[in-house]
Amino acid sequence: MRIIRLIVAAGLVCAVAGQAQTSDPQPPSPVPPAAGTPATGAPGASAPSTSPDPSSAEPVIPKEDKRIFGVLPNNRTTEASIPFQPITAKQKITIALKDSFDYPVYPTSGLFAVLYQLENQNPSFGQGFEGYMKRFATSYGDQMIGNMMTEGFFPAFLREDPRYFRVDPALGYGKWHRAWIAVKQIVITKTDSNHKTFNFAEWGGNAFATAISNAYYPDTRDVSDNVEKWLIAVATDTFSNVLKEFWPDVKQSLKQHFKKNKPENDPLVSTSHPLPGAAIGQ
Repeated sequence: MRIIRLIVAAGLVCAVAGQAQTSDPQPPSPVPPAAGTPATGAPGASAPSTSPDPSSAEPVIPKEDKRIFGVLPNNRTTEASIPFQPITAKQKITIALKDSFDYPVYPTSGLFAVLYQLENQNPSFGQGFEGYMKRFATSYGDQMIGNMMTEGFFPAFLREDPRYFRVDPALGYGKWHRAWIAVKQIVITKTDSNHKTFNFAEWGGNAFATAISNAYYPDTRDVSDNVEKWLIAVATDTFSNVLKEFWPDVKQSLKQHFKKNKPENDPLVSTSHPLPGAAIGQ
């Protein structure tokens, strides 16, 4: 049954990449000169004022959205367009703590526990409320330990950067290219010195967390079960990367959708067409 979740995760990756809408900014339309104002280049026209060089202006750092859909934690995402600045070991641990103890982790663990209960995973846990609470506790343990290892302790020890670097929009990459880059960051990551290396923290951290899970999963301690749990953890992080990459696109698409469907945008409801009876009493 865990293989089903791997297939579902792969399908969600394709769905998010396919549904993300990227809109190219349109150049502003030229503004006609006001009446009585001589056009540029015409006799008697004054020389245009000198504008500052845009390249000399300081880069605008976009505000990072720390929650996806207003709920899911998004603490380790940064923009690749921002000049690289390494983070300290303390900051890495802080990111891991925020992702491990933020309130959405608990309902997420509850949902996983429901799934595990339906699949009757680890039959020794039993069914009923007691079995559900055991699955809830172990599900939360999986997330918390995995986060602390892959985002905190292993990156701090290996001097790797646990952040996800969202693709610079100025590069103009298509959505499938961006999805591939998001997946690739699970394998290749940055070091604290801004060099590329194999993502030992991701794969090693999840392997270590899987090994620890044998202490509280009595029914899944053989090699095949451990490999399966390890790959599921990596697949979950892969989907998380894709979601982080396309969240700004999805957010913008949702804003445009709701803006288009606002009542004031309805041609049947406007000030030029008052509703019947609106003039009564005037």
